[in-house]
Amino acid sequence: MKPVLFSLALAVHVTAFSCHADERHLHRFDDRNALTGWQAVNDGVMGGRSSGGPVFSPNGLRFSGKLSLENNGGFSSIRKSERLDLSGFDGVRLKVRGDGRTYQVRFNTDSRFRRWPVSYSGSFETRADEWVVVDVPFAGLKQSFRGYDLGQYPFDPGKIQLLGIILADKNPGPFAIDVKWIKAYRNKAH
Repeated sequence: MKPVLFSLALAVHVTAFSCHADERHLHRFDDRNALTGWQAVNDGVMGGRSSGGPVFSPNGLRFSGKLSLENNGGFSSIRKSERLDLSGFDGVRLKVRGDGRTYQVRFNTDSRFRRWPVSYSGSFETRADEWVVVDVPFAGLKQSFRGYDLGQYPFDPGKIQLLGIILADKNPGPFAIDVKWIKAYRNKAH
């Protein structure tokens, strides 16, 4: 009888471990220290007038501000320079509470266009004042350089150098999104 119980307990442990092996936490915004290294980059770097940035709130990381289209502006972003090897993962998953607007997750790798980093981005939609879990698959990422579409730079998840969230939906006005966590995920078919 004891060997059967031991086998059953081992099977439950292995099953629980296997379920968690399909995700890897990248960021948990449980305290102020979790925001270390996150910074704002807004269209002011190109003469725009948008504002926004990260702060800690009881709901995690809060990215809020005001999007402006003045002076050819139109984006607000937060980002963190960090090296991530997400080889073997299929994308990132975020738990967010937004304002009904469409945001993007953005990555840079070691790929360069005229010496400058190529940006890889994938969009996700939010629901106003409702927590949702959203997936941004690596296979659907779009390549760009300063807003110009590119096509010859494959995304390498093993060479990530920057992770960010950006709002560039061309709708001026206030915005706010809370991020509880960011994970890398692997589809179960692997």
